[in-house]
Amino acid sequence: MVGGLANGWAARDSSGHLSPYSFNLREIHANDILLRVLYCGVDHTDLLQVRGQIGKTSYPLVPGHEIVGEVVEVGVEVKNFKAGDVVGVGGIIGSCGECNLCNSDLEQYCRARILTYNHALGDETITQGGFSSAMIVHHRFAVKIPEKLSPEQAAPLLCAGVTAYSPLKQFMNRKEVVRGGILGLGGVGHLGVMIAKAMGHHVTVISSSDKKREEAMEHLRVDAYLVSSDEAAMAEAVDSLDYILDTVPALHLLDLYISLLKAQGRMLLVGAPPWPLDFIASHLILGKKVMEGSLMGSMKDMEELLNLWAEKELVTMVEVVNAEYVNEAFERMERNDVRYRFVLDVAAWANKLH
Repeated sequence: MVGGLANGWAARDSSGHLSPYSFNLREIHANDILLRVLYCGVDHTDLLQVRGQIGKTSYPLVPGHEIVGEVVEVGVEVKNFKAGDVVGVGGIIGSCGECNLCNSDLEQYCRARILTYNHALGDETITQGGFSSAMIVHHRFAVKIPEKLSPEQAAPLLCAGVTAYSPLKQFMNRKEVVRGGILGLGGVGHLGVMIAKAMGHHVTVISSSDKKREEAMEHLRVDAYLVSSDEAAMAEAVDSLDYILDTVPALHLLDLYISLLKAQGRMLLVGAPPWPLDFIASHLILGKKVMEGSLMGSMKDMEELLNLWAEKELVTMVEVVNAEYVNEAFERMERNDVRYRFVLDVAAWANKLH
């Protein structure tokens, strides 16, 4: 079956400026689903990728990997989805399906994983993302959105949310009180706070300034707020945390935060700045502390998180904007002028084209 034509927003060069772009979808295979994109979250990685700051970027490029869409058509072998279902797609849309990682719900680490956008396929085409009217994915890389969860609320969970959930789930169902730190209160950070609180953790937000204290304490209901430039407060917090979820995508001093961890505490890196981060090895060794990286999350993680959101009736903090606003959204996101995640209403824009 032929996939047809999609309309999207693409960067043509490393300026990162996006403009309307039409492209052909690939053929629909037996295990594929065709989606009409409804909403797509805006991630900091999208901005770095369109500017060519993460590896090599192939232009023109349509970003977007927090995708919620309505199933329009399914391949002949697809049994778990039907037309009309609302589904989510995250940062990967393929893997080998045969290795130990794929068979252990760790397919995001498969060497043969296929990224949702900017990934060269064997036929020399490049995958395009969710800032577009339609897309085709293998059914194994889509999850149903619970009926109780609105699609725009679900979008940020498909990357930002699951990126926080995947490393934090190791601290679920502990008998003792878990004391966690969330470093950075942006798109991933605010969801990390909500997830940690839903797990019953004592949560400290760690920030470079005091400007988000009221938001964190009164709206996100964190237990403590720590400003990293406050030497006295930082000294008092030494050896107090079981983990720190580091969501900062910029250069920062890891040693400053490693000191806050208890013995055997874990530094969970998910922010992925495109520059080297330094730390002194003995600061880990002397406390048997662990530096741990985590990439997105598995499809199982994604499904668990969506169900948690629906069950706990959690509300994602998003600003929904028309897809035409995408360049302004990038600019504001870079200034930290969003509370806390932009979600593009792709369908509203695409409907005006017809």
